[in-house]
This record gives sequence, structure tokens and C-alpha cells, in this order.
Amino acid sequence: MNYRKLGNTGLFVSELCLGTMTFGGRGEMWQKIGDLHQADADRLVGRALEAGVNFIDTADVYSQGESEVMTGQALKNLGVARDDVVVATKVFGTTGGDNPHGGPGVNNRGASRYHIMEGVKASLKRLQLEHIDLYQIHGFDPATPIEETVRALHTLVEHGHVRYVGVSNWAAWQIVKALGIARQHGWHRFESLQAYYTLAGRDLERELVPMMASENLGLMVWSPLAGGFLSGKYHRDGETDAANRRASFDFPPVNRERVFDCVEAMAPMAEQRGVSVARIALGWLLHQPAVTSVIVGAKRLEQLDDNLGATEIRLTPEELATLEAVSALPSEYPGWMLTRQGEARREQLAQSGER
Repeated sequence: MNYRKLGNTGLFVSELCLGTMTFGGRGEMWQKIGDLHQADADRLVGRALEAGVNFIDTADVYSQGESEVMTGQALKNLGVARDDVVVATKVFGTTGGDNPHGGPGVNNRGASRYHIMEGVKASLKRLQLEHIDLYQIHGFDPATPIEETVRALHTLVEHGHVRYVGVSNWAAWQIVKALGIARQHGWHRFESLQAYYTLAGRDLERELVPMMASENLGLMVWSPLAGGFLSGKYHRDGETDAANRRASFDFPPVNRERVFDCVEAMAPMAEQRGVSVARIALGWLLHQPAVTSVIVGAKRLEQLDDNLGATEIRLTPEELATLEAVSALPSEYPGWMLTRQGEARREQLAQSGER
């Protein structure tokens, strides 16, 4: 297992991160993703740690909080030393649905100071931890000023409730605005972005990847197999295994023709190595300079073991070029104009030895 520095911090995390969205199965949507019990969670966490994974990601909304409960209990059951694991969770979605007085209140959602402060206390209790290593805003809140969100997160770091803060599913301009506000006030800034990125869904390369390189943010990848599509279990003719997640929860949205083109390009690479197509798809992500850690979730130990094997995949330059071509994004403004107008200056940089 390799370890990579998270953003502009001195924290090192494993290049694979164990996702816990399959833990619990509480609630109709989450049951479709996974309904693992505590013993199952213990086995998956234990196997991941044995393989060198030191990074675990969850969220307060996964299985209506049950995922956090099971994650914390697994660490306790396994006797994991607190310093041996980096625990990440998220806040934003609606919580408090188990309120006996009639469901969640109107302020039990979003990225307001109110919800963040209440959310971190609840997450710490469920996880049975004294601090959270990486606390992430799970989505963009159009009702809350970015300054309010950034200041609330700064307070949490100053009070010792969390070590670092990050963000998930924000646009590049929103993140840069938040970074500017943090810099202006001397507040703790976002150190990571958790985003969707796959061989068949490279949209973040347009704006987010250049922004992360410029601002030195780490990237955590969610749904690296496009909700199972890049596992190789789906076929262009429409035949699928009814037990697969896509049969009951068709997310994230994908361009199916592009997915199948990518799968067909990866299939011979997988066959040559005697490994799964999924392992090649994960391996491709680990070859991308922007990626810090790829979040892998599993329902079975065999599935987790297969994913863990992605760290051993070494794609050749020719294979990377093949996958680059089959998955290339269509040209889009202003990208094509930036490329055209910047060509001469890039040549000067190359000649001078600069990048």
C-alpha cells in the first residue's frame, strides 16, 4: 500500500480508502446500496487495515447515521489504536429523521453554523471518537453564505473537534471562493475535495483538476466504478446481474455507450493479467496525478480483496494512451480556446525545462 500526502497538510493517507456506505441498510435508499451487519463491517474493516489501509470514510446520512455507529464500533471491536487510522465523515444532508416528535427540524440540514455544530457533536457520539480527522461539507448549500460555513469549520478545528476540513461535490469557483475567504481571515481552509471521477466520467478534469493543482488540494474519489458499471458485469446488450447495485439504484448517471467503450478497452488488459476489469478501472485512477485516495466500498471480503489488488496494477504507456483515447472528454469552450491560445507559451515553458 502506498501513502499519499493529503493536500497542503503533513497528513499521509493510504491510496485506497475504505468507504462505509454499505454498512447498516437503514432507510429505503441505503438498503439498496448495502445492508451489512456489525460482524460484516468488522470483517471488512479488519481486512482493509491488514492490507495497509489507514483511511476510512463515512457520512452522517449513510443509513441514517447507522454507518457511523458501525464504523466506530468496528474500530472498537478490533482494538484499533486511534493514531493508526484516519477517520473522515461528512455533514450537510438532512438528519434527525428518528425524532419522536415528528421528523427532522427545518434546520437539520445544509451547511449553516447551526447544523455543522450540531452535526459534529452527533457524529462524534456515533463514532465513539474524541475527534474527527477529516470533516467534510457533503454538498453546496445555496441558503448559507460560504463565509458562515468556512468560519464554522474553523471553529471546529480550533476547538479540537476535527483536525482537517474538506468539501465534497462543490464547483471549482465555490471552492476557490471558500479558500479566498479562509486566507483573508486566517481561518483553516479546505484541504481536500471528495468528488466523482471515473474512466467513463472525467468531467472534473475541465475545472476541478486544474484548480486542485493550483491550490494544492487532495482528491478523494467516490464511486470509482461508476456505481458498478465499470466492474465488467454489465453488457452492451442490456443483460445484467439482477443482484448488482445498478439494478435497484441506478446512480451516478452515466453515458452508457462511453462506459461500454471503456469496459471493452479494459477487458483485454484485465484478461492478459488474469484480473478483473474493476481492478483495471481502479488502477487507472491510481495512475492519475490528481488522485490522493480512491474510496472503495464492498459487501463481501472477496470484493474488497479484488479492489485492494488495484494497488498492484501497473499500466503501460500504450495502455494508458488507449484508455485516454476511448474515454476522452468532448472538446468544450473555454477549454479549446485556452489550449489554442496557450500553445506558444507552453512550448516556451517546455524548452526552458519548466512545466
